[in-house]
Amino acid sequence: MGIFTRRPVRVQPFFGYRNRERLVLVGRTQRSRPPEFEEAGRWRTFRVMMSQFFASEVRNVGVTLCLTRSDGEDFSYTTTSDDDGYFRFEIDLEGDWPYPAQTAWEVVRLGWDNRDGHQSVTGHVLVPGADAQIGVISDIDDTIIETGITGGWHNVVRNWKRIFAQMPHERILVEGADSFYGAIGGGLTVSESEPPTGAVIPTTHRPFFYISSSPWNLFSYLVAFQQSRELPLGALFLRNWGFNRATIGKKSHGAHKHQAISEILAHFSHLRFAFIGDDTQGDLPAFAEAVAREPDRIAAVFIRTTEKALSEKELDAKRVIESFGVPLWLGNSYAIGRDFLRAAGVAPHGETSRIVETVGPRNGEEA
Repeated sequence: MGIFTRRPVRVQPFFGYRNRERLVLVGRTQRSRPPEFEEAGRWRTFRVMMSQFFASEVRNVGVTLCLTRSDGEDFSYTTTSDDDGYFRFEIDLEGDWPYPAQTAWEVVRLGWDNRDGHQSVTGHVLVPGADAQIGVISDIDDTIIETGITGGWHNVVRNWKRIFAQMPHERILVEGADSFYGAIGGGLTVSESEPPTGAVIPTTHRPFFYISSSPWNLFSYLVAFQQSRELPLGALFLRNWGFNRATIGKKSHGAHKHQAISEILAHFSHLRFAFIGDDTQGDLPAFAEAVAREPDRIAAVFIRTTEKALSEKELDAKRVIESFGVPLWLGNSYAIGRDFLRAAGVAPHGETSRIVETVGPRNGEEA
């Protein structure tokens, strides 16, 4: 039960994605104000975050998605929100839906009715460009945003205190993540100051997909953090939290990550992927499972390491990745040198080599 039950129903769309045949977009119907993450005092910050976690979800709301194909033909689809307020569109696209020349965010419209009449909101769908050969699958916690949740429950609690006390722009970026992600993304497809007609979100040449065990309540918060640090935006795979074994604990985290990776690989079967993660939440074993299942689909694996030693499970995963000849880097800094490229034996002019070579030594480090 939420504490904002008097507010009219609104729709919060999350980022969608599509290939040539199928479009997926998830969202939620709830009673709350759209989040505003501008400069604010601690009390206002707390109120904003409370509104995200204690909004009243609304079930059985009819939501219509409207999209326009490149030839101008319009299509509409309708679904209904479930008991937790979530709705999911999985649309088999009709006719020919080609990829754009470069990776882009396509705009859709979502409509619904509330006590104020008919409402609509813009949604965004990530589409790889026809020139894209590689996509990027990335973790979030301690891969791009510092959480410090690896030292026990007191650190987990400290991280949640940060969420309720700090605006996204106040959170700490993992050092070097901005330049590394910009490089691995291949640069922006368009200038942020001159976006094409209808586009409101810049994107990189290589599409990004982010996976986290965080709840969907943090969607807007995480997007605002990425925007404040000029990180590439991408489709997010978060979770519907509940107080049960399906969403609490390391086992549930691993299951979520495995499932999300499988969905992305299956949906974009024409792409190879670079994985980026860290050694705090089972990324290495999850990536190794994908490598063992489809080794030809994985271009490279990047793992940011902390000071702790790898566990036996992680060491086994490392051996699996290496046994398939997939380039693997483990290090505590995103300032990757060319030594990794040479050690991995990647062809000098291959797509993977270009990924690694774009991130040269920084701050006086040797190549």
